[in-house]
Amino acid sequence: MKKLFLMVGLLVSLPSFAAVSANVSFTSDYIWRGMTQSDAPAVQGGFDYESEGGFYAGIWGSNVNFNNGAGSELDLYAGYGFSVGDIGVDIGYISYEYIDSEPDATFDETYLGLSFGDFGLSFAFGDYDYTEVSYGIGDVSVSFGDYDGYGSNFLIGYGFSCGAYDCGIAYSDFSGDTAADGSYLYGPDEDALVFLSLIHISEPTRPY
Repeated sequence: MKKLFLMVGLLVSLPSFAAVSANVSFTSDYIWRGMTQSDAPAVQGGFDYESEGGFYAGIWGSNVNFNNGAGSELDLYAGYGFSVGDIGVDIGYISYEYIDSEPDATFDETYLGLSFGDFGLSFAFGDYDYTEVSYGIGDVSVSFGDYDGYGSNFLIGYGFSCGAYDCGIAYSDFSGDTAADGSYLYGPDEDALVFLSLIHISEPTRPY
């Protein structure tokens, strides 16, 4: 049976100095690639550095709630963005660190992002590969992703202004991969209704 989540969040981007920016967010559920990571409210935040030449690096963290004892996630990432004609290219590396997980659940990925106009295509390569295609139509965005060994996810979102905030609402659907006997390889299907309120002072860098 699918579970329905309502996620309400507030993301605050602190003032940036030179090429450094910071962000803080509060959300009722941390959902990543269609799957809940906290199953409860989460506090998140990070710092980013970006050079004029396209190099960037950052750190981002959130509380999580897994069965392996992990209570927090810390992501370390670095990458390089550039253009080839009308095509935007983003390549990088990210390490997902899970504090106090037993056994150690830390894993790494390299990623490649391509963009052309309103189209986006991204790939993440690790123990399990992830592919996502996205498209924006004005204030509406849609994406579909497939995570090997876990499942696929679909998201449709709408962004709008609400006073001093940039707001958005999105619906996410996750369908878990199943084994030959019908059991889920990772977990059951999930649905998520997401609302986000954003104070956007500086552009944070956040890889896939």
